[in-house]
Amino acid sequence: MTLNSELRRPTLLATTLALFIAMALSLSGTSPARADRCDDLAGQLKSQIDGVTVGKTAANVIYLTHPQTKEFTLGCAGRNYANQLYAKADSRKPKPAFLDLVASASAIIFTLPKDDMLRGASRCIKRLGIFYGNDVTMRYRRLDMHCVRTKTDASITVSRGTDQ
Repeated sequence: MTLNSELRRPTLLATTLALFIAMALSLSGTSPARADRCDDLAGQLKSQIDGVTVGKTAANVIYLTHPQTKEFTLGCAGRNYANQLYAKADSRKPKPAFLDLVASASAIIFTLPKDDMLRGASRCIKRLGIFYGNDVTMRYRRLDMHCVRTKTDASITVSRGTDQ
């Protein structure tokens, strides 16, 4: 062996090893931090609907506030549903502004037209009464709508099942 080939061999080994380590680090490198899909939805609600503020997150539920609601939450993906919107009005017969808020939020969350969501929420709330009772569950545009009325307030829950 010549002196020249003996010097090339460790250099070639070191270069190959450095290239291998660089490839391993680039493949196993961490991806940039991303916000959760549910947090993104809450941010969209805040930016697109006036008066909505985002509160705390606990147990896959983001608490929101709005002047038209007594309670307002966004449920993230769970075992039985993909997303869920819950809104409670401060009166037994909700105002049109409350229904408009529910329709706007549902349209953003479930990516459906606002007019359709307003029609579905209005139907659910209007069914509360003598004929259907104070607890109504209905399907509208592949969404589950559940409306409940008590002596002092009314609430609506809009959700999409995980199998949809």
